Amino acid sequence: MSGSMGSLAFDEYGRPFIIIRDQESKTRLSGIDAHKSHIMAAKAVANTLKTSLGPNGLDKLIVSPDGDVTVTNDGATILGQMDVQHQIAKLMVELSKSQDDEIGDGTTGVVVLAGSLLEQAEQLLDRGIHPIRIADGYELASQIASARLDKIAESFEVSKDNIEPLVKVAMTTLGSKIINRCHKQMAEIAVKAIMSVADFERKDVDFELIKVDGKVGGKLEDTMLVKGVVVDKDFSHPQMPKEIKDAKMAILTCPFEPPKPKTTHKLDIKSVEDYKKLQAYEKEKFTEMIKQVKDTGANLAICQWGFDDEANHLLLQNELPAVRWVGGPEIELIAIATGGRIVPRFQELTAEKLGTAGTVRELSFGTTKDHMLVIEDCPNTKAVTIFIRGGNRMIIEEAKRALHDALCVTRNLVRSNHIVYGGGAAEIACALAVSERADNISSIEQYAMRAFADALESIPMALAENSGLHPIRTLSEVKSKQLKENNPRLGIDCLNSGTNDMKEQHVIETLIGKKQQIQLATQLVRMILKIDDIRSPAEQY
Repeated sequence: MSGSMGSLAFDEYGRPFIIIRDQESKTRLSGIDAHKSHIMAAKAVANTLKTSLGPNGLDKLIVSPDGDVTVTNDGATILGQMDVQHQIAKLMVELSKSQDDEIGDGTTGVVVLAGSLLEQAEQLLDRGIHPIRIADGYELASQIASARLDKIAESFEVSKDNIEPLVKVAMTTLGSKIINRCHKQMAEIAVKAIMSVADFERKDVDFELIKVDGKVGGKLEDTMLVKGVVVDKDFSHPQMPKEIKDAKMAILTCPFEPPKPKTTHKLDIKSVEDYKKLQAYEKEKFTEMIKQVKDTGANLAICQWGFDDEANHLLLQNELPAVRWVGGPEIELIAIATGGRIVPRFQELTAEKLGTAGTVRELSFGTTKDHMLVIEDCPNTKAVTIFIRGGNRMIIEEAKRALHDALCVTRNLVRSNHIVYGGGAAEIACALAVSERADNISSIEQYAMRAFADALESIPMALAENSGLHPIRTLSEVKSKQLKENNPRLGIDCLNSGTNDMKEQHVIETLIGKKQQIQLATQLVRMILKIDDIRSPAEQY
């Protein structure tokens, strides 16, 4: 067997193995060359994201193979949609994903930091320092940085009664997003949604109870928080009432249709009488089903499946408004919100299983004849829906991603109410602490620690660069100010507001998010520095 692959040979036990063609002319990178290749790939990914950092960061337009267009500056989304081939670049994608899963925000910063750490490591490798010594120095520096963050962190009031401080944190998250023109409104919506579902005793938030839905049309300012559920459906018949007060709803997962034999069945209709009998039987069954629903006191039927025109007409005649084709997750959310039970068979429907809501009304949008149902004033006020409007699908998708970040940050504050200041202030404070400690270390790790401090400074430097400021001059000014005044709140003034004090600018980030960023980046870089070879399973000896 020979071809483009190579030739097949057999060892003394008769087991086949492939001899790859041109094996002698192929080169595999190992040792320092492999490290250089890894660092180059990681830097390429980090440099792509660097320009997206901060409130003045630029967006990326990503075109999928199907031609779908995404415009975003969310690090995890950009990397998730990029077609990355190099194995180390794939690790960077995983890095931003783990930051997104764990914290929800800071996905761009963590990749930029990892890229800078590797860039610094490259210079140390050139000076002949062993990768393991660099990794150890980075590990030590990361512990010092975490300890410094704990020291400069401030505790923060988290309560349902005073949401203003939380809104300020959410506004920091949304500052770099496309939706920052209705900045405060979006931050308030995110905070109110979390406050509605937060469990302060357990210090946790169940994201399942927050549904984020969007509809093209209207302005971003029309986005609203609904204390209940919004379903992208309308009543099954146009003549049904558009609003129902004190709704008692039967939530059904059985279709409104006559029972059919379960096995493969064949029904012969030989005469008009037979047809009429069948029609009468169907009508009798429909009437019986509708009666079963009405007898429980229900005044609204929500059905997971469809029903045909005859059933629809009978529902209208019997004054039982109905909604059909409501998807599984939505049915579950409606059941949770209304306190109802999902009923799989008409025979099992009882008055206790009905869900209740203050109002169920149909929303219609502009001239587009689009309708949605809003189920409000539910017994379980914990289920809420954020309903986003926007000029086109891209804006709505980006608004969803931005709100996801704001929701995650607010949830993190409910979990742990410690904050640090953003705008690069926390990174500069950590860099100063690490540099100071490096001077007291006699071993070779001190070089790696200084490199770590330089890498931390790449974040404020990127913020300054993206804001059109002179990066090195701006950074050195802020750094010397922080040292002189011993004030860890000083960062880059990205918005030209005239002060570097991030407390005055209300640029706030969560402590757990910042610590996670530094720890994840260090872990990944440590792992990459330990790889000195990449081979695939096909390459045999």
